[in-house]
Amino acid sequence: MFTGLSAFPLTPMNEQGIHEQEFIRLVSRLAQAQLDSIGVLGSTGSYAYLSVEERARVAKLGVENAAGVPVVVGIGALRTRDVLANAEHAQQAGASGLLLAPVSYQKLTDDDVFNLFSTISRAISVPLCVYDNPGTTHFTFSDELHGRIAELPQVRSIKIPPVPNHLDEANARVARLRALIPHDVTIGISGDPAAATGLLAGCEAWYSVIGGLYPELALALTCAAQAGNAEEIQASSDALAPLWALYHDYGGSLRVVATMAELTGRVSAPCLPQPLNTLQGEARQQVAAVIEALGLH
Repeated sequence: MFTGLSAFPLTPMNEQGIHEQEFIRLVSRLAQAQLDSIGVLGSTGSYAYLSVEERARVAKLGVENAAGVPVVVGIGALRTRDVLANAEHAQQAGASGLLLAPVSYQKLTDDDVFNLFSTISRAISVPLCVYDNPGTTHFTFSDELHGRIAELPQVRSIKIPPVPNHLDEANARVARLRALIPHDVTIGISGDPAAATGLLAGCEAWYSVIGGLYPELALALTCAAQAGNAEEIQASSDALAPLWALYHDYGGSLRVVATMAELTGRVSAPCLPQPLNTLQGEARQQVAAVIEALGLH
């Protein structure tokens, strides 16, 4: 389930609601690319900005338009009761898996996070991926905590933050975590610029933002990694350096990819929930230039 390429599309929206037809088109394109899974309501899908009812609707639309491709649905929320509701709605919609980040306003302790995952894992009937994303949750998992959580029922993957750029260091980082978790729990890399190194270091999955917009591009990179072609995968990632530079310069992938989606006509503008905005002015021109230079139309 949690192996290969999992692509995470935007959830296009404005303040009046979700742009359902645009979301359906994004999901349908991913389904046609025959990815290993589609991840809806991840960070790229702006899950934290949507109501429980809106999230239930997005989960339903995602599964209905995935043409049989497994759909993983993000369920993180501030309150455990809402996480449980999101999980139930996602399962009712036919989700093949769930993705849970420890969302917080007050700082969480290790026990808070373990109890969250324990409660959710015992209430669900589909596999669960642990979403380790300190950049948004401001919670840092230790490998030991990952080891405890990975023993819980239904936990089948860990989505880790970017690994070090140097392959030897990346190998060591993945090996440390692998030594503490069951053999049937996969490790997936997030952070598109680190995907090539993470896959070469032994991560079994890539949880991809750019794959949500350009699935063929991400799939080619993933297949090269699965074939053990280190030179090809590194060359493919290096060719995208101007895109990775935009991620770095503008605070991550969401604004960049959302801006790309607007510029290429895949979604209408605005597509992000306020107060978030896509890039404007000179920054938008830079994104347009990268789209042209890399042929990402």
